[in-house]
Amino acid sequence: MQVIKNILILSFLGILLPGDYHASEAGVHLHEHLHIDGSNISLLWLIPFIGILLSIATFPLVMPKYWHHNYGKISLFWGSAFIISFTTYFGMESMKFYLLEVYLKEFLPFIVILIALFTVSGGVLISGNMKGTPIINTLILFIGTILASWMGTTGASMLLIRPLIKSNIERKNKVHIFVFFIFLVSNIGGALTPLGDPPLFLGFLKGVDFFWTTKTLLFPMITVAIPLLVIFYTFDSFLYRKENLEYDNNKLNIKISGKSNLILILFIILTVIISGVWKSDSSDKLNWFIEYGGECIMTYGTLFQLCSLLFISFISLKITPDNIRKENDFTWEPVKEVFKLFATIFITMVPAIAMLKSGLNGPLNPVISMLTDSNGESINIMYFWITGGLSSFLDNAPTYLVFFNTAGGNPTYLMNEGSMTLAAISAGAVFMGAMSYIGNAPNFMVKSIVEENKINMPSFFGYMLWSIVFLVPILLIYSLIYF
Repeated sequence: MQVIKNILILSFLGILLPGDYHASEAGVHLHEHLHIDGSNISLLWLIPFIGILLSIATFPLVMPKYWHHNYGKISLFWGSAFIISFTTYFGMESMKFYLLEVYLKEFLPFIVILIALFTVSGGVLISGNMKGTPIINTLILFIGTILASWMGTTGASMLLIRPLIKSNIERKNKVHIFVFFIFLVSNIGGALTPLGDPPLFLGFLKGVDFFWTTKTLLFPMITVAIPLLVIFYTFDSFLYRKENLEYDNNKLNIKISGKSNLILILFIILTVIISGVWKSDSSDKLNWFIEYGGECIMTYGTLFQLCSLLFISFISLKITPDNIRKENDFTWEPVKEVFKLFATIFITMVPAIAMLKSGLNGPLNPVISMLTDSNGESINIMYFWITGGLSSFLDNAPTYLVFFNTAGGNPTYLMNEGSMTLAAISAGAVFMGAMSYIGNAPNFMVKSIVEENKINMPSFFGYMLWSIVFLVPILLIYSLIYF
């Protein structure tokens, strides 16, 4: 195995370097502030990113035990292969810049808020005699879809996934329940406010009104969510009858323990809002906490968010009785898995984002050129599908920003004359995060928690088959109606 690793690393060092350039000349490819120029790099730079995605997709399918024990090492291999190759070609200074930017500016806030929501929601125990009938399951998915826009898709997912598992523990056919849970609670439900999903929060920071998404995406979300809930109820009812079950929920006795954590969830939401509006403009040098190469790496607002969220997590661990977390089957494994895999995903997707940012001048110009017609007018349906398609595999937050700027980047224009374009970008980034396990962080966490409870979830491609069969037709109808 070590020999194979060494060969592959050497292959990257050789293959990824075009013959007419050398590492010492890498500076000609840099924008100011050490950014790489996406218009001058080869598509071969996408290999590490594709490699980690294919590893996530194939290893659990063909070598499940090996993957379970070694996914961290596999992730580290692809990350290291990229870092070594990038450093060799573009130089140490550029690599240091991207390591700081990716991990301090993007990954650290991403993982800390996940930890906070995971920790706090894991301290809330919803118990009782609730049984997983089609009505109860549909009701949980409906409630989760509503909550997701106000406490985030991660918060809603972590709060409701455990009671959903327990209420269906006796069901034989239950995989579909958690697949639709990912569709609705972990993704689509987060469309109505900047609190729901990170891309919308970035739009808020760029000047999009807080309730603009509520007004604009309310009916689109209903258009997508209601058919999915109806399909789910019909499908779940069929399987429920097939099992000849006769659950009785007439005398429901639901108890909520760890209620103090519900208050802490409100503090998390408040923290995110404060950090966002607290001099969030990184162009203001007075707000820079960490800078490198003349660029803001971390603002005081972000520092406040990180410290506050970690403190809230600490408080939750201290005030929550151990028996609550034990009854919730609370472990850190889902967070560990997301941390190890997404740490590599975030760094290896740097070239992909750079290529997208270069627009028509980059190697992905065939994709960008599909966004406008011959008159230069935006083709909104293409904005929806391209933003969504890329958000299925790339981090949807920077993908949203790329297309936000491609559409002009003026929030006043995009909220008014260009509102349909911004709606297409927003809906694509949020809705189509449900297309794959890596489309949105809670997807992976839900999968991990479900599998911890000895329930076999579909493979990477198996899950995508579910999304293609059930989600894509509804999104297609939605896009034809609205765009």
